[in-house]
This record gives sequence, structure tokens and C-alpha cells, in this order.
Amino acid sequence: MTSTQQTQQTQQAQQRQQGTDVRYEQDGYLIDLAERLRARGMPADRVEATVTDLAAHLEESGADDAEAEFGPVAEFAAQLVPATGEQAPLAPDERAETWRWTADTYVDEELLNRFGDEGWEVERVDALGRFVSHRDVAQPQRWEYRRELIARGREGLDERLAPDGWEPCGSWAVHAWYKRPKAASLGPAARVDSPPPAPDRSTFLSRKFYALAAAVVAAVVVGGISVAVDDGEASSGFGYAAGLLAGACVPIALVVSVQLWRNRRGRNV
Repeated sequence: MTSTQQTQQTQQAQQRQQGTDVRYEQDGYLIDLAERLRARGMPADRVEATVTDLAAHLEESGADDAEAEFGPVAEFAAQLVPATGEQAPLAPDERAETWRWTADTYVDEELLNRFGDEGWEVERVDALGRFVSHRDVAQPQRWEYRRELIARGREGLDERLAPDGWEPCGSWAVHAWYKRPKAASLGPAARVDSPPPAPDRSTFLSRKFYALAAAVVAAVVVGGISVAVDDGEASSGFGYAAGLLAGACVPIALVVSVQLWRNRRGRNV
């Protein structure tokens, strides 16, 4: 590439940037959107980046009417930064459908992002570890997700992820999940034009999970047989196996109890 070509490309990039800056500063829709995003708690640097990206999209596409491109400003702001602290509806209404589902940690992130591309937004994780999700019937939008380990607590984690648009959407045991709308990066392409119906199933367990469960059951059975052989009584083996299974249920029950307490506490705050 010659120096003349490089200079031309630099000038073109500067012109595009100037056009984007002018569009951002003069477009009432984008100015209003920026104010609404700040009011909804989006960090200032994220607001600047989001609105600048949208202005660039308008310049590149040649769209003259931002509202026709993105929809009413109040609704678009709500899509970019959903309200926090609200509980998911107990039952679907005419504008949204609700779906509860669960998956093991081998596949949960993959499935969350797959269903997020179908318009499913996770509102919270209930006491049983199920993702309580809803999808807007009229204007479904794409979402993306990530999981973080919080075995040592989540102090500072929310603040560290917030500048990139991630917001917490639930936690269970030693994991926390975060979501963010794809509208900030994809613009109009984040809308799901023909969303597929909700899956018929609500439980998604991987082969690794089944293999692990089979290994645990096999270990319990072998242990029970060994005890029965040593004692010469089958009842000893059954008692040993039952004790192991009962002991395994204790931490699960404890996790569920703690999660129930957290959910009640969150509703009372």
C-alpha cells in the first residue's frame, strides 16, 4: 500500500468519525437515549461507547430516522439496560412468556447463549437452581451470558464486570451468572425476527454429568457390597449405602435452604 493510499484511508476514517460525532451531538434521539441510559445506571464510559456505536451504524447505513431504525427511545433504553431489582412475573402475561429450566455446569453457558440468541432473558435463578427466563412476545431481543465462580465470595465482581455491560442475573451454590443485551453491539440485528417456540423439555444434563452420576452410584454399590461381605450380612451393606446417599443429600438440602433464604430476603429488601 502506497503512502498516498494510506493518507486517503486515514482521511476517510477521520471523516467517518467526524460524521459519527456530529450525528451523536446533534441527533435528539441519541442524546435522549444517552440520558436515559445514564438514568438507568449504565456507566458513563459505556454510555459513550454504546451511543457512539449506534451513531456509527446510522451513518454507515444511511438511515435518517433513528426512531424508525431502533424503535421508541424509552423501549430501546429498556432493552439496553433492563430494570434491576424486579422479580420475574409469576405467570406469563400477554406480552411475555416465561420458562424455567436447568442444566449442569458442563453445558449451562453454551445453552444460556443458545437460548439467549432465541430471545430468552434470565431474570433470576430459583432455589432449585433453575433459570427463570422470559421472552418478550412482541419484540424479542438477543442476550449473551457468562458464568463466574464465587466460591470465595463475589465482592467486587459485579463492579468489575459492569463497565462491559454485564449485570447479575442469578447465583446458586458457588456460581453466579451474568447477562447483557446484544443490542448494544448488534443494533437492530439483535432483534429475533422469528423466534422458535419454547423447548418442550426443562432439564438439560450432559453425558459428562451422567457419567459422573454413574461413577458415584457404582462407588456406593461397591462400598455396600464390601461392607456386606466383611460383615457377612446383606443388611449391613444396605445400611452403609443408604447412609452414604443420605449424607450426600445433606449439602444439597443446605444449598437449597440457603437459596430460599436469599430469595425471601431479596423480596423483603
